[in-house]
Amino acid sequence: MIPLASSATEHRGLTMALFGVFVLATLGITVWAGRQTRSASDFYAGGRGFTGFQNGLAISGDYMSAASFLGIAGTIALSGYDGFLYSIGFLVAWLVALLLIAEPLRNSGRFTMADVLAFRMRQRPVRTAAGVSTIVVSIFYLLAQMVGAGTLVALLLGAEGNAAKRWTIVGVGALMIIYVVIGGMKGTTWVQIVKAVLLIAGAALMTVLVLAKYHFNPSELLGAAASASGKGEAFLQPGQKYGSSTAKLDFISLGIALVLGTAGLPHILVRFYTVPTAKAARKSVLWAIGIIGVFYLMTLALGFGAAALVGSKAIKTANAAGNTAAPQLAEALGGGAGTTGGAILLAVISAVAFATILAVVAGLTLASSASFAHDLYANVIRRGKASEKEEVLSAKWAAVAIGAVAIVLSLFADKLNTAALVALAFAVAASANLPTLLYSLFWKRFTTVGAVSSVYAGLITSVALVVFSPVVSGAKTSLFPHSDFHWFPLENPGLVSIPVGFLAGWLGTLLSRERADPAKYAELEVRSLTGLGAH
Repeated sequence: MIPLASSATEHRGLTMALFGVFVLATLGITVWAGRQTRSASDFYAGGRGFTGFQNGLAISGDYMSAASFLGIAGTIALSGYDGFLYSIGFLVAWLVALLLIAEPLRNSGRFTMADVLAFRMRQRPVRTAAGVSTIVVSIFYLLAQMVGAGTLVALLLGAEGNAAKRWTIVGVGALMIIYVVIGGMKGTTWVQIVKAVLLIAGAALMTVLVLAKYHFNPSELLGAAASASGKGEAFLQPGQKYGSSTAKLDFISLGIALVLGTAGLPHILVRFYTVPTAKAARKSVLWAIGIIGVFYLMTLALGFGAAALVGSKAIKTANAAGNTAAPQLAEALGGGAGTTGGAILLAVISAVAFATILAVVAGLTLASSASFAHDLYANVIRRGKASEKEEVLSAKWAAVAIGAVAIVLSLFADKLNTAALVALAFAVAASANLPTLLYSLFWKRFTTVGAVSSVYAGLITSVALVVFSPVVSGAKTSLFPHSDFHWFPLENPGLVSIPVGFLAGWLGTLLSRERADPAKYAELEVRSLTGLGAH
């Protein structure tokens, strides 16, 4: 059989043409949206003119990232049942966002998470902490998307060595900067809507083709996957990835991070500001839950289909972390390596995956650059005296700087699984952002000291534990595989860092001499319930 890379090389023209069509189409959307962007509200929130359904699609586009399409499919293909647990965590997380965050956040803030946090606190320290946290979480998430892009394009072009991956990462970084600088939130939102439709359509096509191979009998599919895995029935049982005691603790940590992290992700939170009412914000989340739920059900067919039709050995040969399982499955469904059908389906699905990556990195870059401009530049550095024009200009320069940092870091993270990288971003968001948001919205006594303590304690603890975990050193798939300075045994820090974030906010409030202003809390409560005075 001709290797995947060889087949892709033979049909390179088709692949590049599909990539080119999508890139040109999205650049056209971005330029069009840029002409409609005239104010800070347009740049940060798309003029608050999107409907609940449109925003639900955009949220789905933002959320269903390279980790979902590439990482989870690969994890299921290599780890069976344990890989599917990723999908459950990503989906259940939306209930927290729906029930606790979506409506109060939309009603209380204007452009960023810090608008809510700083409302009844001292502006500068809280906005500084929130801005730093937003940028760190976004960069973790950006790493996953750009690693996925490098792996995908290098696979398609049959490129040897790391040069192609690195140039791809640089190219994706440049595109995401262009999307944000020119299109702002309007352009980014429409790109995400287009991408969500393409991704659902691509995943649905592959799901139907996989099930058709096994007479639309899921049991037959699972049996074939178990047989091809070389692990038999054990492949369909818990324990392939989380079998040891340490691994089970890692799974608990991962589950907590996924369930709580979504409600603290900056690029998801800012999407609630793009709709005109709190009712539309709720509708956005309901649409997103439905769309995302259908998609994650389809990842079952993709993952087990890849295990059955491609095989773990071939997947690991192409990419040890399993990030290429979905494109390899597409080629197999189209007729196999070296066939025209295989090359066409491989190119189509890979173009969809590339679209997924571009849309998500644009949303992440926008969220982090908006936080820098609105929170750090306008309210901390300029103390609220910056004009709208200056604020938007600083956001565009911040997008360039953040994009450059993400590009440089991504060049060293190509061996990590994209789903694992995203799980780390969820852990940081759940540790630093969620405790502060919940305390601000629902605890009358919460103070500035508590808010700053919660953000920094959660942020520093989670990042420090990641640095000294097997993700960075001590394993073959680590960031630095030839070094070993890890002492924290878990790959995900959430089990420790999330309680630290909540505890620090509580202790900081109780131990500080500062007293919360009950009138300010009452005003925030009215805003969170009605939206009165926020916009």
